[in-house]
Amino acid sequence: MLIVAGHFVVDPADQAAFVAGRVEAMEATRTEPGCLEYVMAADPVDASRVILFERWADQAAFDQHMAVLAQGGSKSTGPAPKGFEVKIYDIAGERDFG
Repeated sequence: MLIVAGHFVVDPADQAAFVAGRVEAMEATRTEPGCLEYVMAADPVDASRVILFERWADQAAFDQHMAVLAQGGSKSTGPAPKGFEVKIYDIAGERDFG
């Protein structure tokens, strides 16, 4: 399993429009094979941040997602980010919290 997590830096006035402009892309990505979770959400404490969290079944599923993006799929609209910090984590296992 892979987790992709981080944040985008946006103009605080654009935070809501940034997220709204990516809803269609989030919906499309969630239908891709191997996508277990995909969300961009406004940080309620810092209006200049939008949180990104993705969970993929395996590297192959993530690679296919990146190929879709490279071919122009899952288009986003709205304001562009000013920057971002995103990391990929390789996960060896998982367990229920409770």
